[in-house]
Amino acid sequence: MNALRSFVAAATILSLLTGCALIGNSTEPLDTYELSAAAPSGTGGRSTRRQLLVAEPSALKSLDSENIVVKPTAGTLQYLAGAQWADRLPRVVQARLVETLQLSGRVGGVGKPGEGLAIDYQIIVEIRSFDIRLYGGDRAEVSLYVKVLNDRNGVVRAGRLFTANAPVGGSGNDAFVDALDRAFGIAARDIVDWTLSIV
Repeated sequence: MNALRSFVAAATILSLLTGCALIGNSTEPLDTYELSAAAPSGTGGRSTRRQLLVAEPSALKSLDSENIVVKPTAGTLQYLAGAQWADRLPRVVQARLVETLQLSGRVGGVGKPGEGLAIDYQIIVEIRSFDIRLYGGDRAEVSLYVKVLNDRNGVVRAGRLFTANAPVGGSGNDAFVDALDRAFGIAARDIVDWTLSIV
C-alpha cells in the first residue's frame, strides 16, 4: 500500500512539473525568420532556354526542421533560443533558390515539383551545414552540395560543393540570422552561375 501511495505521489509531481514546462514554452513567442532571394551577380554569363526543377533539398535531422542551428564548438550543436525559420529549412532553401534563378533572368523556366513544367534538368541539393559557429570567430557557415541531373535520361551532368561564410556583425537573433542570410546569398549566386554554365 505504501509503495502504491509513493508511486501515485511521484506520478502527480512529474505531471505537475511537465505541465509547468509546457506552459513555460507556450508563453514564449518565437522570432520567425526568412531567407532572402539573392540578387543577380551582375556578371552576365550564359543564359539558357531550358527548364529547371529545384527538388526539395535533403538534410540531416538536425537541419531538417524550423530550428536555427548554433555550434558553440566543432563537435556540438544547439538551437538558437527564441527563434525559428518560417518553414522547415529545406523548404526555405528550395523556395529561395527557385526565386534566385528566376531573378537572374537567364533561364527559360524554373519551378518546384508539381508545377507542371516540362523539365530538362533537376537541381538536387544536399544541405551539409547551415549554422552559426561560435568558435574561431563568430560566423555563419553554409555548405550546399549541388548536383545537376538530366531529367530525360537520369544522368548526373555535374556535381559541386558550394561553401560560403559571413561574419556575425552584432549580437542577438537578428545579427545571427543576417549573417546566415548573407552567407546563403553568396552560395546561391555561385550556384546559379555554375548551373547555367553547364545546362
